[in-house]
Amino acid sequence: MRARVIRVGTLLLATAGTLAAGAGLALHYTGIPVEPLVLAASGAPYLMGGAVLGVAGFAAVRHWVGAGAAAVVAVVAVVSQAPLFIADGSGGDGLPVTVMQANLLFDGADPAAFVELVRAREVAVLTVNELTRAAVTELGRAGLDELLPHRYLAPGQTASGTGIWSRYPLSETIEYDGFVLNQISATATVPEVGAVSVYAIHPVPPIYDTGVWADELARLTAIIDRAPDGRPVVVGGDFNATHDHTRFRAMTAGRYADAGAQAGAGRLVTYPTDKRIPPVVGIDHVLLAGAHATAVQTVDLPGADHRALVARIVLHLP
Repeated sequence: MRARVIRVGTLLLATAGTLAAGAGLALHYTGIPVEPLVLAASGAPYLMGGAVLGVAGFAAVRHWVGAGAAAVVAVVAVVSQAPLFIADGSGGDGLPVTVMQANLLFDGADPAAFVELVRAREVAVLTVNELTRAAVTELGRAGLDELLPHRYLAPGQTASGTGIWSRYPLSETIEYDGFVLNQISATATVPEVGAVSVYAIHPVPPIYDTGVWADELARLTAIIDRAPDGRPVVVGGDFNATHDHTRFRAMTAGRYADAGAQAGAGRLVTYPTDKRIPPVVGIDHVLLAGAHATAVQTVDLPGADHRALVARIVLHLP
């Protein structure tokens, strides 16, 4: 009797794990713009992990059909996540620079710690979200403008503000209308390379309105796709979307590559950092065209609710 109970319990656990993994795959590949499903898609990799429980459980009780089905689900799950862990091998000669993306939680991030991070990492191009006017002032006092003397800023109240700081002169500055939060771009003139398009973007989170979230991601995709050909492009931002959202992957389906995936850096979780649990989702990204990433990592940002993203990239020469 006891052996039967153990067998039934193991089968139930294995079935539940396999179904959870299947649900994770469905969330990864379907992209239905309904808020609970969009939010759940952020946790798709955790659900996919249930396939391991499925394979182990079914194999333990020698239920080979179940084990085979769970193994298929596990393989598809690995395929869905593998691009994040395997460097694409792109390269070529160029100019190495460091790019950083940071969400400051309004003016919550510690200005001195933030500026020291920029200095220590030798950041040349910085994109910032949730930039308030008070934060601009405090960052200036902490020495950011000395490190990165060129800037184009659209600060705002609470989450709306966005900014670009650069070691290189900026021109052709644009703020894009029709978005809830501020979306901006500029052209950096980089020695040896020439013009480099830089975008700092921040679509609304899906909890604001899933339809607006989906529309903003689509329109931002169209905006960056219009960047002039023949020059490098750097897009930094809090995308409020992960690799497991189809709308984010659509942004990297053409000329752009996600820097983290390009470098094979794995799952770079950046949010949240102000809870009792560690960060669980990666919603901050750097996208590249005409450049390639050699290393990408997350770093702590005291006072903020995101980890910053630091990407070592090579800008392709003309």
